[in-house]
Amino acid sequence: MSGAGIEGAGLRSALHGLEIFAGLTGEQLDWLVSVSEPRVLADGEVLFRDGEEADRFHVLLSGGLVVTKVVDGREEVLTRHSTEEESAAAEDHDGKPSAAHRFTGELPLLTEGSYVATAAASGPSTTVVAYTRPVFFEMLSRCHGVAAVLLPVLAWRIKSSEVQARKRATVEALGTLAAGLAHELNNPAAAVARAAQELAPALDRLTGTAHAWGAAATGAERTVLDRLTGELDELPPPVTTDPLAQADAEEEIADWAEQAGTERPGLLGSGISDLGLELGWLHERLEGIGEQALAPALDHLAALLEIRSLAAELRAAGPRISQLVSATRDYANLDRAPEQQFKVTDGLENTLVVLRAKLAGITIVRAYEPDLPELTGYPSELNQVWTNLVANAAEAMEGAGVLTLRARAEGVCMVVEIADTGSGIPEESLPRIFEPFYTTKDVGKGTGLGLHLSYRIVTQRHHGSLTARSRPGETRMVVRLPFAGSTRACAPPAGAPADGPAGAPPASTR
Repeated sequence: MSGAGIEGAGLRSALHGLEIFAGLTGEQLDWLVSVSEPRVLADGEVLFRDGEEADRFHVLLSGGLVVTKVVDGREEVLTRHSTEEESAAAEDHDGKPSAAHRFTGELPLLTEGSYVATAAASGPSTTVVAYTRPVFFEMLSRCHGVAAVLLPVLAWRIKSSEVQARKRATVEALGTLAAGLAHELNNPAAAVARAAQELAPALDRLTGTAHAWGAAATGAERTVLDRLTGELDELPPPVTTDPLAQADAEEEIADWAEQAGTERPGLLGSGISDLGLELGWLHERLEGIGEQALAPALDHLAALLEIRSLAAELRAAGPRISQLVSATRDYANLDRAPEQQFKVTDGLENTLVVLRAKLAGITIVRAYEPDLPELTGYPSELNQVWTNLVANAAEAMEGAGVLTLRARAEGVCMVVEIADTGSGIPEESLPRIFEPFYTTKDVGKGTGLGLHLSYRIVTQRHHGSLTARSRPGETRMVVRLPFAGSTRACAPPAGAPADGPAGAPPASTR
């Protein structure tokens, strides 16, 4: 809609009434009016969209704007700008400067990027004035008072966005943790539930077969079966399993047991074949048991194997659940001091456990130097870094490739490399990936703050460095952290390239 109704003296007066332009001289105001592009927006009309190239700085004269961003398919309201005092006061709970209500779009202009959110009119009549990119920079040089108001607002917006992103990252990390834990707990929990459900009837069957076997067997025959079951206890698990050979053995044992008159030949066949054994082995161990006692012996043996199988499932499921709970506790660092000494490889391994579902189909390669010194810092925050870097690597490989984790000592620093075989980071994007709001993902797929927050955690909280090197088929994120007790910061090597291949020791698959 046209903004012709607010031109001339009316526009000059409206601009002069704003905090950002209040200190301008008459000559500066006249120039500002001459380069202004007034615009009136209907309710809901979009001023600019997330991802569009930033080409204008916008000043709000009347009405309101709502600023939103689509994150993972969900639209979130980031902030609201309003010229109404009551509405503006409602948005000031997080320390928002009053001047921040009256302009928007300066950040992408200063970084030569795209708009990082969508702004739309809120209310029946919203009036804005736009200034093109060249005019905006000329405004900063002509009107020195503008920068004095703009820069504190800019600093607040960056800090506010980082706080929101950190909260979002925490929620996402908890969501990832919960989803990963639920996924990993599903199998052992299901095994426990199934074994518990089947244990009572299996015990009843064992009691019944024990009575039948005791009534049918002689003392010598009972000794034969006792010796067989004792040998089964000492058998090691099969080194390799051939599914076809195992299926053939199971069928052969079941057919023979059925001919012998057993009640559950299939159970006996699966129990013996699961141990990597065949019918010939069973024949040899059953010599000495007469034809009359053979069927009760096989029924009792099948019941014993069933109970032992259920017990083995419970024994395996319990430690697996404990391992997952331990990894989750260590990942989140619950009930621990904020700063502590820790092994960086523990955090890397716990991150792999948490992200196991996302890493399905990806080969994991570890290259950890032995006996690495401990670090002093905030392991829960570093776990956010590892999670972000590993998740980005997994997304870059689209479910298939090689993820390599390296950890080595380099002077007083620990060097951690996370490498993937994805498509790589575009050369023109590499120098900017740690900038706030910069993202190479599609609109709605990322906030542009994940790597920036990781960078701040590494550099500011741990006095380290985070660099990226990339080429097609190989991307490496290199983190350097000072060892416990070191008073020196870990900076990247002097003259190290921002991209390109990086030398590293050979890795081994484990």
